[in-house]
Amino acid sequence: MLITTVFALLSFTSFCAALPTADAADAHRDVNPFVGKHYFANSNYANELNQTVAAFLAKNDSLNAARTRTVQKTGTFVRVTTVSGLSLINQTVSEARKEQRKTHKKQIIELVLYNLPDRDCSAGESSGEFSLANNGLELYKHSFVDPYAATLKAAWDLDFAIILEPDSLGNVITNQNVPLCANASSAYEEGIAYAIAKLQAPNIALYIDAAHGGWLGWDGNLPLAAAEFSKVVTLASNFTAGAKIRGFSTDVSNYNPYIANPRANYTQYSNSYDELHYAESLAPYLTNVSLPAHFIIDQGRSGLQNTRTTWGDWCNVEAGFGIRPTTNTNSSLVDSIVWVKPGGESDGACGPTIDGEAAPVAGLWWEAYVEALVKNAEPPLAPTWGRGWH
Repeated sequence: MLITTVFALLSFTSFCAALPTADAADAHRDVNPFVGKHYFANSNYANELNQTVAAFLAKNDSLNAARTRTVQKTGTFVRVTTVSGLSLINQTVSEARKEQRKTHKKQIIELVLYNLPDRDCSAGESSGEFSLANNGLELYKHSFVDPYAATLKAAWDLDFAIILEPDSLGNVITNQNVPLCANASSAYEEGIAYAIAKLQAPNIALYIDAAHGGWLGWDGNLPLAAAEFSKVVTLASNFTAGAKIRGFSTDVSNYNPYIANPRANYTQYSNSYDELHYAESLAPYLTNVSLPAHFIIDQGRSGLQNTRTTWGDWCNVEAGFGIRPTTNTNSSLVDSIVWVKPGGESDGACGPTIDGEAAPVAGLWWEAYVEALVKNAEPPLAPTWGRGWH
């Protein structure tokens, strides 16, 4: 596979030459934060998968049980979506520290920050705990973002990659015809800018979510997207001078392939027909507004291609686990392939059934679906055998 084959006075002059130049400083900062790090596999997701291991073993399917154990050892993002969920950060930090001491491998913890007031304004499957009508923006800033940032900054011995508010700016860019989105747009911008400003630290790499190629990758949307991202980062610098991001996340919780093979029929009019081409299409527009053209791309459920009839199908699509997290991306634009959406947690009470079983509401575990992800994985998952399984 391409991926696997697959970033004046002499004394004064001498003194100046000994100092790091601005270009050198920029080059030092422009380091892929995933390189040389171990993608930390969080225990919460691993524990959810215990039922899948047991289900396969109950069917005498030891091979897929062993493949599920491999998923348990794969680094995935922890979604922090409520104030009460902030405790997940402390738990993950504690576990990653133990893993780092045990293995002597530098860990990178991957987190999603997702709790804007009136979030998910266009779909409504994952609406959050804050409402703009009830002081939601201030609550978001001070009861969610502030403690979130404080916890990460205190964990200076660990590295973090943070995805900021999936789909939110995509809704600002394209869904102004939806009243809830139009009303929430300025709050989305201010909230994300505030999070960027608060999360400035050497051990934190920030990625603004940039939806996916089928949403913002159309030629007419690319300049609009870059302008919106620039607006938010500029606003962040008003909160904290010099506030920066590392780059952008794409395909979070979606199903687009990194490299299409073959290209889906419904992408025929788009240059962003897979996520690598989306990154390549968006990059020059980002550069033109002085934003970093670095990407992380979710392939957690993108292993099985061409199973939907339209690009707009987004809910519990027939899928398989995709390319494993790696920095071997064959692209200077892409920092890493990542797994963001926990495979097995429902997108919502929508989409096709499996053996007549309908999907539960968003966020709930759907055992039949995760078993299908294991079976349909591409490339196939290598097994991690348990004692006495074969």
